[in-house]
Amino acid sequence: MITSNQNSKIKLIRALQGRAKERRETSAFLAEGVRLVEEAVNSNWEFQFALYDETLSERGRLQVETLKLRGIDVEEVSTTIMKSLSETETPQGILAVLNESPLPIPDSPNFILIPDQIRDPGNLGTLLRTAAAAGVQAVLLPPETTDAFAPKVIRSGMGAHFRLPIHSMTWDEIKQCTNGLQIFLAEMNGQSCWETDLRQPLTLIIGGEADGASEQARKLANQKISIPMNGNIESLNAGVAGSVLIFEVVRQRN
Repeated sequence: MITSNQNSKIKLIRALQGRAKERRETSAFLAEGVRLVEEAVNSNWEFQFALYDETLSERGRLQVETLKLRGIDVEEVSTTIMKSLSETETPQGILAVLNESPLPIPDSPNFILIPDQIRDPGNLGTLLRTAAAAGVQAVLLPPETTDAFAPKVIRSGMGAHFRLPIHSMTWDEIKQCTNGLQIFLAEMNGQSCWETDLRQPLTLIIGGEADGASEQARKLANQKISIPMNGNIESLNAGVAGSVLIFEVVRQRN
């Protein structure tokens, strides 16, 4: 049983929790909680190791046994250590370090999402979860967007990371990847999404909460679309606006 904060695994977890640079350099990220570990197991994601404590539920212990059967390094830690590592109000008693190996982008995708300058982890996680639910084929992350593999984004995504190709790219790489697609930018002064043909192969750009889309995104886009609103609210947050537009694409295509 691990009882020391000086243990190398504990030190790695703390580094992954706090620094995007550490996550990039080690190509690793964290999944905390029974559901996320279960999603990773069911997706056959590559684990580095997992830790659990005596408070773990029966459902969680089944995942521990599955990991052990697969030859994955699993260790018990003290409840004090687990509580200190947890970033949730009610720790569930299990945490895993996973390899960051994004799923491949399919050939000739017809539905790509670009969350541009999205800096709120909750909003980015919501967009990823919605994208996975709606069948978006890839999410391309420009340099100005927050790290998709930060712990808060992983928790908000609720397993989307294990089902959805999520790739950080430069704008030149994004331009190449979206070549041949109609590129729509969500903007307040755009054409109503209800009146826009979204059945064609497309890329949807959702701009950030504070400053909207970047100049690079505006140069890439060839049409602006908006969500008609009858109330007195000026705008929706990025997570909600993106979700509405993503499912408008689904509605039209179905």
